[in-house]
Amino acid sequence: MLVILAFIILFHIISATLLFISTINNAWWVSGQFSTDLWFTCNNTCFPVLNSENSAGYLQAVQATMILATILCCVGFFVFILQLFPLCVMIGASIYTAQHKSFQQPSLHPGNYGYSFVLAWISFPLTLISGLMYLVLRKRR
Repeated sequence: MLVILAFIILFHIISATLLFISTINNAWWVSGQFSTDLWFTCNNTCFPVLNSENSAGYLQAVQATMILATILCCVGFFVFILQLFPLCVMIGASIYTAQHKSFQQPSLHPGNYGYSFVLAWISFPLTLISGLMYLVLRKRR
């Protein structure tokens, strides 16, 4: 049981780190000299993402679920009760995958997903595995 508990703690720390990096850094979408995150588009200077208010709320949903996932991951690390943050990661990353062009400038459409986007998707299975290990640990008691 101690090994499972150690893995749960390890997965929580890794997941929290990846969530912080993916939510804070500006590399969700990379296009030539530009990179965008959930709030800003940056080249040498950063400016707010255009169309963020009128793109059917997709960007706000991604922003809210990624922030909620990060907060719940940190709270879940200390409490081990809140295991819903993997769903927030999956929902936020899925919405961004499907709707990223609706809240970006047309000049940024040709581009690639950045490392922050990849880290968000990597943190999803890690948080899911951590939650499953916690359930296994609880069943053994």
